[in-house]
Amino acid sequence: MSTVYIDADACPVKDEVYKVAGRYALRVVVVANATLRVPAEPLVELIVRTGFGAADDYIAEQIGSGDIVITADIPLAARCLAAGGRVVDPRGRAITDNEIGHLLGMRDLMDNLRQSGDAMGGPPPMVAKDRSRFLSTLDEVINAVRRMKPPEK
Repeated sequence: MSTVYIDADACPVKDEVYKVAGRYALRVVVVANATLRVPAEPLVELIVRTGFGAADDYIAEQIGSGDIVITADIPLAARCLAAGGRVVDPRGRAITDNEIGHLLGMRDLMDNLRQSGDAMGGPPPMVAKDRSRFLSTLDEVINAVRRMKPPEK
């Protein structure tokens, strides 16, 4: 059975993940740097890993083929793709092997621009359209994984 991992510390779509994963009876592992409130459901588990990068390291070590990670962290996305997992960002973009190199390069460029003072700010706030696109994309990715790896009976 596939597992959905949430890089949870700054994830704005946790409730949406619980809803979609619950519909498919998928296990959800919420990984964070501090204790968070999660649904008291048998298929939802909270893992707390303190320290810089510890939550990302846990996800990258656990994820395998057919698993899905929800993250906006591009380096973590690259590690998960390399392990055979699927990645969806909180705005509903499925990140694939075809685009991860470009995304890593853009991340590094923007980081350099921010450090030099030439770029300020971050992404725009989440809106209803982003949440809707996320729900649709997560559903599509789950169904694609299920077609490749049908649920065990």
